[in-house]
Amino acid sequence: MTSKNLKHDPFAALRIKEFLFFLNTRFFLTMGIQMQSVIVGWQVYNITNDKLSLGMICLAEALPFILVSLFSGHVADVVSRKRIILISMCLLTFSTAALLYFSQEGSMVIKNYGTFPIYIVFGFIGIVRGFISAAFPAFMSQIVPREMYANSATWNSSVWHTGAVIGPVMAGFICAVSYSAAYTVNLVFIFIAITSFIFIASKPVPAKEKKETMSQSLSAGIKFVFSNQLILGALSLDLFAVLFGGAVAMLPAFAKEILFTGPAELGFLRAAPAVGAIVTAIILAYKPITKNAGKNLFLHVALFGVATIFFAISTNYYLSLFLLFLTGAFDNVSVVIRHTVLQLSTPDHMRGRVSAVNSIFIGSSNEIGGFESGLTANLMGLKASVVFGGVMTVLIVGATARLAPKLRKLDLRNIQ
Repeated sequence: MTSKNLKHDPFAALRIKEFLFFLNTRFFLTMGIQMQSVIVGWQVYNITNDKLSLGMICLAEALPFILVSLFSGHVADVVSRKRIILISMCLLTFSTAALLYFSQEGSMVIKNYGTFPIYIVFGFIGIVRGFISAAFPAFMSQIVPREMYANSATWNSSVWHTGAVIGPVMAGFICAVSYSAAYTVNLVFIFIAITSFIFIASKPVPAKEKKETMSQSLSAGIKFVFSNQLILGALSLDLFAVLFGGAVAMLPAFAKEILFTGPAELGFLRAAPAVGAIVTAIILAYKPITKNAGKNLFLHVALFGVATIFFAISTNYYLSLFLLFLTGAFDNVSVVIRHTVLQLSTPDHMRGRVSAVNSIFIGSSNEIGGFESGLTANLMGLKASVVFGGVMTVLIVGATARLAPKLRKLDLRNIQ
């Protein structure tokens, strides 16, 4: 039977038991991390009433994340990836417990030191995230066979975005009761993630093609990415789109000053992009993009920028919800295509290092983008700063399409 006659199975990766445990871990870990972002954002903004303070949360996490990412990628290629993830999730539990302690009613930590202890904890979380971001996608590639990479990327994205919907909504409602209760639920979710991950068997450390020093190992990952136009183009496009186009970090300010709502409504605003992403992921599971992947990538990132511009000028809560929904729907096309390109183009023995470079481009850009949003909001005003970001995203799409013709003509079926 030829490949043309084979029926596409949208649930292929879900038939692998260990991948289901992996997705369960992904789901609860994502809920915990997303809850944490909403809780801290609302808490800090209520303490400071300063937009830049929202950006400082992002910066406090991003700088340590960037500093450790290349090293964590090297570690993920020479040490058991399961061990790295388990240790990292345990350290994340410790960090969340610290935030819970700071938020206890009557705690002298916040009274005496303001938001500074929160920034310190988020700096530590940035280090932990650096190791998780390098090891997690590399470990997933060892659970599913190569022919299911695109399908597993779609389901992985779906589960992440489902957690990113439920987590913020729950955080918004529970924050209205108390920060301590919200952090407690946050801890429970991370513990469930750890428990689920234990049921996945350890995988062997991929054999290296040649012996390398640590510096050679680190530079090899960077050279591999920068020598591959498809990977570099996809990462660069996402990097600058997220850097300029993301409005998520400013949502507490939008909720309070533009839409005149509270923490519960903030939770829905924060969840709206993830809802859009889930809808896209379901469509892609049944109708994966292969032939015109490059053109679809550029089109949907541009639409992400346009939706961001309209969100910035909206003053209606429900219209803002819908526009945020669209940003997530458009952005997830880029996420699935980029993740599939990375998995198909990267040899097993380099996945940790390439995942680390990907994390620097994409993971840290969310936080650096949040800092940029806070800074420009202070300089230009809240609405103008987000409009500026959306316009820059559209311009970046045009520039990248011109500079990366291979990405523009990308057909996923031709990647060997």
